[in-house]
Amino acid sequence: MTDTAGASTALWSRAQQQDFRARARGALLGGAIGDALGAGIEFQSLAAIRAAHGPDGVRDYVSAYGRRGAVTDDTQMTLFTVDGLIRAHVRRDSGAWQPQADVHRAHLRWAFTQRARGPAGHRPGTGWLARQEWLYAQRAPGNACLSGLADDRMGTLEAPKNPGSKGCGAVMRSAPFGLLAGWEPRQVFQLAAECAAQTHGHPSGYLASGAFAVVVQAAARGETLDAGVHRALTLLAGRPGHEETTAALQGALAAVRQGPPTAERLESLGQGWVAEEALAMGVYCALVAEDMAHGLLLAVNHGGDSDSTGSLCGNLLGALHGETALPPAWLAGLEGRSTILELADDFAMELFQGAALHGPGVSSGAWQDRYPGTLDVEWLR
Repeated sequence: MTDTAGASTALWSRAQQQDFRARARGALLGGAIGDALGAGIEFQSLAAIRAAHGPDGVRDYVSAYGRRGAVTDDTQMTLFTVDGLIRAHVRRDSGAWQPQADVHRAHLRWAFTQRARGPAGHRPGTGWLARQEWLYAQRAPGNACLSGLADDRMGTLEAPKNPGSKGCGAVMRSAPFGLLAGWEPRQVFQLAAECAAQTHGHPSGYLASGAFAVVVQAAARGETLDAGVHRALTLLAGRPGHEETTAALQGALAAVRQGPPTAERLESLGQGWVAEEALAMGVYCALVAEDMAHGLLLAVNHGGDSDSTGSLCGNLLGALHGETALPPAWLAGLEGRSTILELADDFAMELFQGAALHGPGVSSGAWQDRYPGTLDVEWLR
């Protein structure tokens, strides 16, 4: 895969770089807020949610995993995806440009957090993110993610892991690919799909991931979500097995035209447990959102995978409007906020200023410690 990001982003002005950083922060923090809003009501029916929280459903964080504002595996895996993309750019200096492999290794580091009691310390290849204590927590990880990362073999589109799985566990971690704003959309689609196939090998599982990344990219570039959806539909059209994902996105567009948004209209798109339904529901809520709070509350108040649909909607709205649009009270109570913010800033810095950190004749020890260019996977087993 060719990397076009360096040449494109090198032409961005300082104002454009600052705008992108705000959108990257918004995408990651917005996704985490949506995840946390849905975490406490996942698995509950709409009737049960309304009975417990009132006719409008939840309006704020509710307790999950022992606290309010807790995130789930959706946010955990999204952060490790970002980590993998940063390290792919660092490793490119050594002549190794294999972002699929670097994202896979990052996901192996996430899988390690699900079976270890805490950080493994400063072992070779650990990096900064894997040393964050709060990430060592099981938050209902999906079976396909766990089984797909149970060994070192990397699934590919030609030989995917879990070829029958189309759960939402891949699409919910795919927003970071859309933050490669300097890439061609078809390349963003391809990389997101290839990395999704590492755990979810059904066409709807990996094609929904590619489509979502393309819509996020449109928002990160300052385009409309509608433009991103239609671009994703165009890219889907030539892919074998695209029919379910295409129909789901078309259903989201049709639902927008049917009238004012309601939980019942959202539920007509599905429950979000499978990739194409989660994609359609997240996109629909973002398209009809009056503001961040309205869109996120719509996205989580339904009888299905509330944290995942909330996360997808939050990624989209955050990329579209930037960090300053995030509701302050929710941001203040969000688990892991400082880590997420720091990672978003590191991602933007790598894209725009990577050459000053690890280019020819330059070596920042601090950056190499945070994002090592090598990884010994033995200790992950």
